[in-house]
Parts: sequence; structure tokens; C-alpha cells
Amino acid sequence: MRTSAVAGVILIIIGVIALVFQGITYTKHKKVLQVGSFQATTEQRKTIPVSPIIGGIAVVAGVILLVAGRKPT
Repeated sequence: MRTSAVAGVILIIIGVIALVFQGITYTKHKKVLQVGSFQATTEQRKTIPVSPIIGGIAVVAGVILLVAGRKPT
């Protein structure tokens, strides 16, 4: 398989994941209070939004690379 075809498949997978999940969510632990050896923390969930347009562009670009990778030169 050519490099462009492999890159196309990877872009398609990334694009589909971006369309399905609509963003990246992570948990951040934050220290709220510390008195001596006592420590209080809190968890905050943060989301980095990913536009569906970016996922769609990645899928289209992946399909183009996949088709271009199959053509013999």
C-alpha cells in the first residue's frame, strides 16, 4: 500500500472519530486546600470542542488520498 493510501485511511479514521465524539474531554485535578498534611482536591472536566466541519474535511481528504494512492503512476 502506498504512503498516500495509508495517510488517507488514517485521515478517514480520525475524521470519523471527530464526527462521532465532537470533542476531546479530559479531567483536570486541582488542589483546593492544603493544611499541613491534609489536602483537598477537586476534579474538573474540560472539553476541547472539535467542529464537525473539521471531521468532514478530514474524511473527504482521506478519501481523496485513498483514491489517489490506488492509481498506478
